[in-house]
Amino acid sequence: MKTYRWNPYLVGALIGVLSILTFSLVDKPIGMSTGIAQASGACALPVLGSAGVAANTYWAKKAVPAWDYGSLFVLGTLFGAFVSAVVSGSFKLESVPSVWRERFGPSVIKRMAAAFLGGVVIIFGARLADGCTSGHGISGSLQLAVSSWTFFIVMFATGAVTAFILFRHRPQS
Repeated sequence: MKTYRWNPYLVGALIGVLSILTFSLVDKPIGMSTGIAQASGACALPVLGSAGVAANTYWAKKAVPAWDYGSLFVLGTLFGAFVSAVVSGSFKLESVPSVWRERFGPSVIKRMAAAFLGGVVIIFGARLADGCTSGHGISGSLQLAVSSWTFFIVMFATGAVTAFILFRHRPQS
């Protein structure tokens, strides 16, 4: 099956339309980290109980677990990514992607641990920055917010440096 790649100009225009619709319909910017923080509060409910979650100053102030725009946006993004991968012919289940296997080996546990740790670091950073790559990178930069442009530039620079360090070509010995 031939893999289809989305046209980046079309995707950029569609993200712009989505941003306009989101601001117009729900009066909120596009963003992912608050919905994920709400989901973490919802996952903590069975363990801590509603009183325990309500007593947590972070969840009480920033991310009360609820079915609202943020949580629906997270689910819609997951569903949309799945549909896009299926339609493009690029969907496949794999526990260790080839680019990881070539660089770090075939260990599933090592890959899952790195993915989990990376997820923890990025969501911590997103909450510390009071916004994620979609919140700052798309919504904030569209509003010409200096903090968002700063975030965007630093994110790309650190991403490039990290990719260079982790995936640079090593000469064969």
